[in-house]
Amino acid sequence: MSGDDGEGDGADGSGDAADERLDLSLDEAAGVADLFGGLTRTELTEALQELAFRRGVEPPPEERIDQVVRAYALVEYPRDDEGDTPDAEPLLVPGPSAFPTLPEGAADLPHILDIESRAVDRERLGRAVEERFRGEVARAVADEDEVLVGRLLDVSYDLETWGPVELGDLRERLDAVRE
Repeated sequence: MSGDDGEGDGADGSGDAADERLDLSLDEAAGVADLFGGLTRTELTEALQELAFRRGVEPPPEERIDQVVRAYALVEYPRDDEGDTPDAEPLLVPGPSAFPTLPEGAADLPHILDIESRAVDRERLGRAVEERFRGEVARAVADEDEVLVGRLLDVSYDLETWGPVELGDLRERLDAVRE
C-alpha cells in the first residue's frame, strides 16, 4: 500500500520503520472486516491503526479504504434496521471480489477492540451492492469507459455468485460498449 521500496525517503536518507506504512492487500483488508462480520469505516481505520502500531509502522492512508471499496473487496452494508438509526454509519463487509485473509496480528483484534461480532442480511446486502453496481454500469456506458467496462464485467460474475442478483442485462449493456 505504501509503494515504498524500503530505501527511505526522509530528508536525511534514513529509512527507519516509522517511515514505513502498513501494507495490506485487498483480501487482507477484507479479512479484518470479516473478522467482526463487518466494521464501520471508523472502526476499520481504528483496527488498521492498531495493526500498524503493533508492527511499528504508520497506518495506511484513508484513501486505501476507498481503493478497497472501489475494487469491490469491501462493500457498504446500510445499517438502518435492527434498532440502528437511519443515519448510522454503514458497515464495510467483504465484497464479491474478496477472498478474506487475516493479516499477521489480526487475530488479536477482537481482544483489543471493543467491537461486537455482527451478522448481515445477505439478501439485503446483495440488493445494496447491485444498486451500486447498476449506477457504475450506467456511468461506464455513458462515458464509454472501456477500462471501467472491463473491470465491471469481471465484477459482474463475482457478484452473481456472491449475492442473490442477476446481472445478465447489465453485462449486455457493458458488452455493447466493447463492440
